[in-house]
Order: sequence, then structure tokens, then C-alpha cells
Amino acid sequence: MHACLNVDEILRLIACELVASKARATTVALACCCKSFEDPVLDVPWETQDRLTPLLDSLPRGVWNKRRRTVSAPITCFLFPHLFVQKPLKRLPTTLEWARFRKYARRMRNLEEGDDPGALSSEVFSVLQVGTANEPLLPNLRTLCLRSTAGESIPFIPFILSPRTTVIDIEFSGFDFPTPAVVASMLTTLPTLCPNLEKIVLQSFPSDLAIAADVSGMLLTTNRNTLRCLQVDSPLTEEAREAICKLSNLRELSVEISENTSLPLATLPNLTSLEIIYYRDRDLFRMFHGATLQKLESVTFRPQSEKNGDFLGEFESVALAALTQNTLSKFTLYTPWSWNPSYTSLLPFTQMTCLEIQFSCGDDCSSSVDDNIITNLARAMPKLETLQLGNGPCYPIHTGVTVEGLVALAHHCQNLAFLCVHFQVDSLIVPPTTAMITSNAGSTPLRRDCALRYLVVGIIPVPEESVLVVALTLARIFPRIERIESVENDDWEKVMDTISLSRKIIDFSGKQSTPLPLRYTYNLDGTSPGATLKSDS
Repeated sequence: MHACLNVDEILRLIACELVASKARATTVALACCCKSFEDPVLDVPWETQDRLTPLLDSLPRGVWNKRRRTVSAPITCFLFPHLFVQKPLKRLPTTLEWARFRKYARRMRNLEEGDDPGALSSEVFSVLQVGTANEPLLPNLRTLCLRSTAGESIPFIPFILSPRTTVIDIEFSGFDFPTPAVVASMLTTLPTLCPNLEKIVLQSFPSDLAIAADVSGMLLTTNRNTLRCLQVDSPLTEEAREAICKLSNLRELSVEISENTSLPLATLPNLTSLEIIYYRDRDLFRMFHGATLQKLESVTFRPQSEKNGDFLGEFESVALAALTQNTLSKFTLYTPWSWNPSYTSLLPFTQMTCLEIQFSCGDDCSSSVDDNIITNLARAMPKLETLQLGNGPCYPIHTGVTVEGLVALAHHCQNLAFLCVHFQVDSLIVPPTTAMITSNAGSTPLRRDCALRYLVVGIIPVPEESVLVVALTLARIFPRIERIESVENDDWEKVMDTISLSRKIIDFSGKQSTPLPLRYTYNLDGTSPGATLKSDS
């Protein structure tokens, strides 16, 4: 055996490559060929699991019934006082079988349980709890992520955790809410079982005052020096709100503000991401006045109030005082109501890479985005990668971006990859008698390297007879476009198919693409809001 194979790090690197290439049989064979290979090689495939089923399968087949979720010959054992639970087992595992089970269980570091209620059923956990002698099921677990957690599984969550666990991410099922007493018994044990928690995510909690008090109590007893990320969608007590706004090491914060509460002044010098769900806007920005938020990079607001007013203007006035305008790179706002904001308040934030403002169009489209707005945003935010103003574009619209604004966007924002704005498809349809897209004399040459790959068109229609011209125009403006998302409109699929076909023809011929039958003059000196259409004559 070569000496390099005696190095643990090399063996783990080889195992990582095998796992990445899905060579499961080869990985197992490597672990079995030498005793010294077993631990470093098997640690890799077992480190992260998306369910508990592989661990359960490490027990012999003879232990389980043929149909694991059907109890045909149950073994009944005493679990809680006056509570007997049936187990889907033919027999209890032997001591050697439990030892084999524990050998694999200690290798698991990350568990990301999906929608698999059978693997997390109370019957299965009850047997495991007996077999492991009330020790942690996964003694070296670092990350626990549970999705659609059913009420019957919640009492067993502490049984999975260990002192090494630093990340807890739990989302409750929308169909099987637990009782407050069950939630309380689970929450009160978290700080004790996991004394060094770094990330706590609790989602889809039932709306209950008792649960809100239990969540607040858990946060108050959690190690505040180690906590880096906190995301809870349950209202908190005043004492808990005061505490979380003074966590000096916190990096990410997501909280919900009920109607009769507000956030206190924030002293979060290391905070980089903030998300707030609120039900009224009064005193919302109180936390920003004189706040210490110099590292804030991302903000997300989810207002539930129908009256948003000049939200962006109020945000600008307090945000510029609380943080430098060069730190914020992501601004997101979701509201279920119609809204017509003024986007000029966001122009000072020149380092923006993601700008998403979603609102409902309702019966009458409220989007007022036009070439002027889109051009000003493009000039102010050249680093944009994602831009969404409004929900999926609707039709008919009173105003919208034309080809002029799209050209300006492509010119200024070369890194733009996702775009969702209301635009006028008619502006993409021009007579095929003109020459090409070009810049006018004295202006900067028009760039053609925009990275846009994903365009959302919503329910905007495209005339069937204009599919070819629209496809070639879009391909000219956004040469890397790969997907167009529409709602029940086959003509946009034809547009994308036409773009793909034109690329294949160009690649096959090995020649430069023929200039589009268009001629645009684009002034970049600020004297024109966008492009102007000219004929060759």
C-alpha cells in the first residue's frame, strides 16, 4: 500500500470525490478493503443525510416488518406513564445490532429531514429511544433541519440533538399543529441540550400567546455570545425584543412585529441581514434612528398593512443615517396590496445587487415603471444582478418599459441575470427595413455583454405573427437569455425556441450573427432617457 494512503486527509479527499460522482459501490468497497480505511472513508457519505431512513436501514431486515409503516406483529413497550405505543418491529434489535446502528449514527453531522413522516413517526422514535438508553440518537449532530414537522414528532426532537448541535431549523406542518404544551416541552430543553447554538430558525409556528411566551423564554436562556442567526415568525415578548436587539455577535435577524408592539433601538454592530414582518407601519423605523448597523447588507420587509405610503422615502431618511449608502446590496419588499412607490428614494444605494419590490396589481394595474425609472435605476445601480418591480407582469398596462429602457438596462447592468418588470412588447416589433443596433456619434459604444438569462413576462401576450422579430430583438439586447417565464402563453415558448434555434444556426455556420434589422441610437450623456428608433433613411 502506498504511503500516501496512510494520510487521513487524503483518504477523506478521495471519499469526497467518490461521493460527489455518486460512486456509492466504490466508496463502500474502499472502506471495506482495509480496516484503517473504514473510519475516514465512511465518515464522508454518512456526514450529511436528507432523511433518517438510511440509518434505520442499518438495522437488519429481520427487525422490521415487511411494510415498515404497517404494524402487523407489534411489540408494545412502556414509553410514558399510562401511554403504550405500538412499534412496527418484529423484534427488538440485539446488542450487536444496536452497536452497528450506533456506529453509523455517530458519523452523522447534518440531518435535513424532508417530507417523510414515516421516518419521523413516534413509533420509530420510541424504539430508538429505548435502544440508545436515553443518549442522543446522533451524538455528533451539528445541523438539524426538519421540514413539515408533525405534532407527534415534536417530543422526540430533543432526543436527536446533542451538545455539538449548533444549527436548529424547524418548520411545522400546516396540517398538524402541535399543542402549546408540546411545543413548550421541546423549546425549554434546547438551550440546555445545545449550549452553543449559532443558528435558530423556527417557522410556521401556531399563533398562540403561550407559544410566543415559550419562544421568548427560550431565546432569553440561549447563549447570546454564540448566537449568529435568529429567524422566528412568532411574536416575542418585550423583554425578548429588547434582548435580541442588543446581540453584539448577531449576523442575521428575522422577526415579526405585531400590531401593538415595535422594535427597540438596535445595537447590532455585526448585523448583515435583517428581515421584518409587521402588521402596521407606525414606529417601524424607530430601531434605525441612531442605530448601530454599519455592516447591514440585506434588508427584507413584509408589510401586512394595506397603507404603505411613502415607505421607500422613510426608509431612505433613516437608513442613510444608520448605515453608509455603500453597504446595502439587497433590498426586498413584499406586500399583498396594490402600491405605486417612488423608486427615486433608492438611488443613493449604488452598491445594490438585488432589488425586489413585489406588490399586487389587483383589478387595475398599479405599476408605473417606465423608461425613465428603469434608466435611472440602471445608471445608479450598475452592479444589479436581480431586478423585480411588481409581481409577474400583467396586461393591459397603462405604462411600461419599452425597448429603450431594456437597452439602457442591458448597457449599464452587465451582471443582470434576472429581470421581472412590466414592459411593452409592441416596442420590440419594428419594421425589418433598418440596419442594426448602434450608438450615435459622440456616445459610448453600446455594450452587448449583459448576463441576463431569466426574463419574466407574466401574462403579457406576443402576437403570433411577430414571434420571430421579438425573438431576434430580445436576443440582440440580451444575448445570453436562456429562459422566458410566461403564464399560459405558448407564443413565448416559441420565442425562446426561436432564440435557441438561431444560436444553433450561428454555431453551425461558424459565422458572426447577421445584424438585426434594427437601428437604435442610445445617448449615454444623460440628455436622453433611453434609445430612439431611427430608420436608415
